[in-house]
Amino acid sequence: MGKFTEFKLPLKSLPVGTHHMQYHLDKHFFANMESPDVRDADIDVSLTLTHRNDLYDLTFTLTGKVIVLCDRCLDEMEIPISTDYHVVVRFGETYNDTSDEVLEIPESENYLNVAYMLNDTVALAIPIKHVHPLGKCNRTMSALLKKHRGGRPAIVGDDDIEDFGDETLGDSIDMDGQSDSAMQATDPRWDKLRELGNLDD
Repeated sequence: MGKFTEFKLPLKSLPVGTHHMQYHLDKHFFANMESPDVRDADIDVSLTLTHRNDLYDLTFTLTGKVIVLCDRCLDEMEIPISTDYHVVVRFGETYNDTSDEVLEIPESENYLNVAYMLNDTVALAIPIKHVHPLGKCNRTMSALLKKHRGGRPAIVGDDDIEDFGDETLGDSIDMDGQSDSAMQATDPRWDKLRELGNLDD
Protein backbone atom coordinates (compact mmCIF):
# COMPACT_ATOMS: atom_id res chain seq x y z
CA MET A 1 0.00 0.00 0.00
CA GLY A 2 3.02 2.25 -0.16
CA LYS A 3 1.82 3.52 -3.54
CA PHE A 4 -1.30 4.99 -1.93
CA THR A 5 0.09 6.46 1.27
CA GLU A 6 -1.32 9.90 0.52
CA PHE A 7 -4.84 8.43 0.56
CA LYS A 8 -4.59 7.13 4.13
CA LEU A 9 -6.89 8.91 6.60
CA PRO A 10 -5.75 8.86 10.26
CA LEU A 11 -9.30 8.52 11.57
CA LYS A 12 -8.45 7.94 15.21
CA SER A 13 -6.30 11.06 15.45
CA LEU A 14 -8.81 13.34 13.73
CA PRO A 15 -10.51 15.72 16.17
CA VAL A 16 -14.28 15.97 16.28
CA GLY A 17 -15.57 18.33 13.61
CA THR A 18 -15.46 18.78 9.83
CA HIS A 19 -12.32 18.35 7.77
CA HIS A 20 -11.57 18.95 4.10
CA MET A 21 -9.07 17.05 1.95
CA GLN A 22 -8.06 17.33 -1.70
CA TYR A 23 -6.70 14.61 -3.97
CA HIS A 24 -5.76 14.32 -7.62
CA LEU A 25 -6.06 11.15 -9.73
CA ASP A 26 -3.88 10.77 -12.81
CA LYS A 27 -2.80 7.91 -15.06
CA HIS A 28 -0.21 6.75 -12.52
CA PHE A 29 -2.95 6.25 -9.92
CA PHE A 30 -4.94 3.99 -12.23
CA ALA A 31 -1.80 2.19 -13.43
CA ASN A 32 -0.97 1.37 -9.81
CA MET A 33 -4.56 0.25 -9.39
CA GLU A 34 -4.09 -2.03 -12.40
CA SER A 35 -7.09 -0.51 -14.16
CA PRO A 36 -6.30 -1.23 -17.83
CA ASP A 37 -9.38 0.55 -19.20
CA VAL A 38 -8.15 3.96 -18.04
CA ARG A 39 -5.36 5.16 -20.32
CA ASP A 40 -5.07 8.59 -18.73
CA ALA A 41 -6.92 10.69 -16.18
CA ASP A 42 -7.21 14.17 -14.77
CA ILE A 43 -9.62 14.05 -11.84
CA ASP A 44 -9.85 16.37 -8.85
CA VAL A 45 -11.30 14.90 -5.67
CA SER A 46 -12.76 16.92 -2.82
CA LEU A 47 -13.43 15.09 0.44
CA THR A 48 -15.54 16.45 3.26
CA LEU A 49 -15.14 14.38 6.41
CA THR A 50 -17.22 14.98 9.51
CA HIS A 51 -16.24 13.23 12.76
CA ARG A 52 -18.95 12.96 15.40
CA ASN A 53 -20.01 10.39 18.00
CA ASP A 54 -17.49 7.78 16.85
CA LEU A 55 -18.84 8.01 13.30
CA TYR A 56 -16.99 9.36 10.31
CA ASP A 57 -19.17 10.79 7.56
CA LEU A 58 -17.31 10.94 4.22
CA THR A 59 -18.53 12.69 1.08
CA PHE A 60 -16.36 12.59 -2.05
CA THR A 61 -16.90 14.86 -5.05
CA LEU A 62 -15.03 13.88 -8.21
CA THR A 63 -14.74 16.07 -11.31
CA GLY A 64 -12.51 15.72 -14.34
CA LYS A 65 -12.01 13.30 -17.20
CA VAL A 66 -10.58 9.92 -18.14
CA ILE A 67 -9.19 8.66 -21.43
CA VAL A 68 -10.31 5.21 -22.60
CA LEU A 69 -10.35 3.33 -25.89
CA CYS A 70 -13.39 3.46 -28.14
CA ASP A 71 -14.97 0.01 -28.37
CA ARG A 72 -15.73 0.61 -32.05
CA CYS A 73 -12.59 2.10 -33.61
CA LEU A 74 -10.02 1.58 -30.78
CA ASP A 75 -8.94 5.23 -30.84
CA GLU A 76 -8.63 7.07 -27.55
CA MET A 77 -11.67 9.02 -26.39
CA GLU A 78 -12.40 11.35 -23.49
CA ILE A 79 -15.14 10.65 -20.95
CA PRO A 80 -16.10 13.39 -18.47
CA ILE A 81 -16.32 12.43 -14.80
CA SER A 82 -18.68 14.21 -12.44
CA THR A 83 -19.91 12.12 -9.54
CA ASP A 84 -20.27 11.91 -5.77
CA TYR A 85 -19.81 9.13 -3.28
CA HIS A 86 -20.99 9.06 0.33
CA VAL A 87 -20.21 6.56 3.07
CA VAL A 88 -20.29 6.44 6.86
CA VAL A 89 -17.36 4.71 8.56
CA ARG A 90 -17.24 3.32 12.06
CA PHE A 91 -15.00 0.98 14.01
CA GLY A 92 -16.10 -2.57 14.81
CA GLU A 93 -14.75 -6.01 15.55
CA THR A 94 -14.07 -6.98 11.94
CA TYR A 95 -14.12 -5.50 8.47
CA ASN A 96 -17.69 -5.36 7.16
CA ASP A 97 -18.73 -3.73 3.88
CA THR A 98 -22.04 -5.55 3.38
CA SER A 99 -23.96 -2.31 3.76
CA ASP A 100 -23.97 0.27 0.96
CA GLU A 101 -24.10 3.13 3.45
CA VAL A 102 -22.00 2.04 6.46
CA LEU A 103 -18.49 0.62 6.38
CA GLU A 104 -17.08 -1.04 9.49
CA ILE A 105 -13.33 -1.38 9.91
CA PRO A 106 -11.47 -3.25 12.69
CA GLU A 107 -10.79 -1.32 15.88
CA SER A 108 -7.13 -2.25 15.48
CA GLU A 109 -6.87 -0.17 12.29
CA ASN A 110 -5.54 3.33 12.76
CA TYR A 111 -6.01 4.42 9.15
CA LEU A 112 -8.58 4.19 6.39
CA ASN A 113 -7.16 4.12 2.88
CA VAL A 114 -9.67 5.65 0.48
CA ALA A 115 -7.74 4.86 -2.71
CA TYR A 116 -9.86 1.84 -3.57
CA MET A 117 -13.07 3.76 -2.86
CA LEU A 118 -11.98 6.39 -5.37
CA ASN A 119 -11.00 3.81 -7.97
CA ASP A 120 -14.36 2.04 -7.67
CA THR A 121 -16.25 5.34 -7.81
CA VAL A 122 -14.55 6.30 -11.08
CA ALA A 123 -15.12 2.82 -12.52
CA LEU A 124 -18.85 3.11 -11.84
CA ALA A 125 -18.95 6.56 -13.47
CA ILE A 126 -17.51 5.25 -16.75
CA PRO A 127 -20.17 3.92 -19.17
CA ILE A 128 -19.98 0.20 -19.88
CA LYS A 129 -19.92 0.94 -23.60
CA HIS A 130 -17.22 3.37 -24.77
CA VAL A 131 -18.18 4.70 -28.19
CA HIS A 132 -17.40 7.95 -29.97
CA PRO A 133 -20.33 10.16 -30.99
CA LEU A 134 -21.54 9.54 -34.55
CA GLY A 135 -18.97 10.79 -37.05
CA LYS A 136 -16.09 10.97 -34.56
CA CYS A 137 -14.68 7.46 -34.90
CA ASN A 138 -11.49 6.70 -36.80
CA ARG A 139 -12.78 6.66 -40.38
CA THR A 140 -10.28 4.13 -41.68
CA MET A 141 -11.13 1.62 -38.96
CA SER A 142 -14.85 2.27 -39.38
CA ALA A 143 -14.58 1.64 -43.11
CA LEU A 144 -12.80 -1.67 -42.54
CA LEU A 145 -15.43 -2.78 -40.05
CA LYS A 146 -18.22 -1.74 -42.37
CA LYS A 147 -16.64 -3.69 -45.23
CA HIS A 148 -16.26 -6.75 -43.02
CA ARG A 149 -19.91 -6.42 -42.06
CA GLY A 150 -20.94 -6.81 -45.69
CA GLY A 151 -24.01 -5.60 -47.49
CA ARG A 152 -22.90 -2.00 -47.89
CA PRO A 153 -19.87 -0.44 -49.59
CA ALA A 154 -17.08 0.90 -47.41
CA ILE A 155 -16.79 4.61 -48.13
CA VAL A 156 -14.27 6.30 -45.88
CA GLY A 157 -15.90 9.70 -46.25
CA ASP A 158 -19.40 8.48 -45.33
CA ASP A 159 -20.58 10.23 -42.15
CA ASP A 160 -23.08 7.44 -41.57
CA ILE A 161 -20.35 4.85 -41.54
CA GLU A 162 -20.74 4.16 -37.82
CA ASP A 163 -24.43 3.29 -37.69
CA PHE A 164 -23.53 -0.37 -37.34
CA GLY A 165 -22.43 -0.08 -33.71
CA ASP A 166 -25.16 -2.12 -32.02
CA GLU A 167 -25.72 -4.40 -34.99
CA THR A 168 -22.06 -5.38 -35.10
CA LEU A 169 -22.26 -6.46 -31.49
CA GLY A 170 -25.53 -8.25 -32.05
CA ASP A 171 -24.75 -10.33 -35.18
CA SER A 172 -21.40 -12.07 -35.55
CA ILE A 173 -19.93 -12.32 -39.03
CA ASP A 174 -18.66 -15.49 -40.68
CA MET A 175 -15.82 -15.66 -43.16
CA ASP A 176 -18.15 -15.07 -46.12
CA GLY A 177 -19.67 -11.94 -44.61
CA GLN A 178 -22.98 -13.59 -43.65
CA SER A 179 -24.57 -12.94 -40.28
CA ASP A 180 -25.71 -15.71 -37.94
CA SER A 181 -29.34 -14.77 -38.63
CA ALA A 182 -28.82 -15.18 -42.37
CA MET A 183 -27.18 -18.58 -41.87
CA GLN A 184 -30.10 -19.74 -39.74
CA ALA A 185 -32.47 -18.91 -42.59
CA THR A 186 -30.60 -21.12 -45.10
CA ASP A 187 -28.97 -23.85 -42.99
CA PRO A 188 -30.98 -27.13 -43.50
CA ARG A 189 -30.31 -28.07 -39.88
CA TRP A 190 -32.71 -25.33 -38.82
CA ASP A 191 -35.38 -26.81 -41.08
CA LYS A 192 -34.99 -30.15 -39.28
CA LEU A 193 -35.45 -28.45 -35.93
CA ARG A 194 -38.56 -26.71 -37.21
CA GLU A 195 -39.97 -30.07 -38.36
CA LEU A 196 -39.38 -31.55 -34.91
CA GLY A 197 -41.17 -28.58 -33.38
CA ASN A 198 -44.16 -29.12 -35.67
CA LEU A 199 -44.59 -32.68 -34.37
CA ASP A 200 -45.83 -31.27 -31.09
CA ASP A 201 -48.65 -29.29 -32.78
